[in-house]
Amino acid sequence: MSNLSSPSVLKSKTHFEILDGLRGIAALGVVIFHFIEMYTPHPDDLIAHAYLAVDFFFCLSGFVVAYAYDDRLPQMGLKKFFKQRLIRLHPLVVLGTVLGLLGFIFDPFGNQWEAYSGWKIVLLFLASVLMIPYPVMAERALNNFGLNAPAWTLFWEYVANIVYALVLHRLKRIWLLLLAIIAAGGIFYVTITAGNISGGWAGNNFWHGGARVAFSFLAGMCIFRYQFIIKNRLGFPLMALLLALAFFVPFRDSWNWLVEPLIIVCYFPLLVSLGAGTILSPSHQSICRFSGQISYPLYITHYFVLWAFGNYYAQAQPSHQTLAWVIPLLITLQIIIAYLAMKFYDLPIRKWLSR
Repeated sequence: MSNLSSPSVLKSKTHFEILDGLRGIAALGVVIFHFIEMYTPHPDDLIAHAYLAVDFFFCLSGFVVAYAYDDRLPQMGLKKFFKQRLIRLHPLVVLGTVLGLLGFIFDPFGNQWEAYSGWKIVLLFLASVLMIPYPVMAERALNNFGLNAPAWTLFWEYVANIVYALVLHRLKRIWLLLLAIIAAGGIFYVTITAGNISGGWAGNNFWHGGARVAFSFLAGMCIFRYQFIIKNRLGFPLMALLLALAFFVPFRDSWNWLVEPLIIVCYFPLLVSLGAGTILSPSHQSICRFSGQISYPLYITHYFVLWAFGNYYAQAQPSHQTLAWVIPLLITLQIIIAYLAMKFYDLPIRKWLSR
């Protein structure tokens, strides 16, 4: 979930606003997918492959980090790099955990928290804030971060940033390409053995997340290092449509082993290349900027509402007619929460910490 909007980056770097806009589309796709999977069996989801947005995030991150820091890291040093990445990412990790804790305790449709001692809840909270996987909540499918499920991707984002700073930025581009090719084999292996590549979020599929970030982050770096940026005039609306198409690919067991790796290994890097090279119409500039700004807050704070929705659905068994207005209403509420989190928490906190 890296962002190009850091002031220190903007001082000397061109801004790829369409990539920001696409990240917002991907975040919204994840939110919609999570709502639908709460009540519909996975293969029948309307937006069956939106969980692959995570791999798109990782690819974007590799491109953005290499673009922003490849030529600056030797001068700025590891300490400043890690400090900047923590300031960019961690305030919202903390907020997502706080909201997750409040949602767990005050869920109007569930009382699962009563089965946990005070110390166990404190331990869950600390593990989430400190980004330590702790998959012990059985009623939440043993998520690695039970209070804030999406934090598993931030865990792997941190791992990728650490490996980048210590090793990857020093490597010649041919070695990055070779590593990406090897990592692509890992994507195929996981998909074939597990049936899909939606893992990484739970204890029993923890290392799937490593396979996902390894290829996509390296692919993003390769796009920048090889300057595989395709000049085009597609613009934001068509790029958003091309990204969304990947999420609507039907889920079929018979050929999913091939489809998902092809989307991750071929299609998403192509979209990043096209997105970095396309022309942004002035009329779409504001929506891309807003989409990019809201993407990370929306992604990292949305799950506390989802757990409550899941309990509501289990209790009330609402009709599809009821869900047709409940889900859009809740998604709108989450966008509002994300906007407020961005404007009154994340931006001020980051500005203060950057001083």
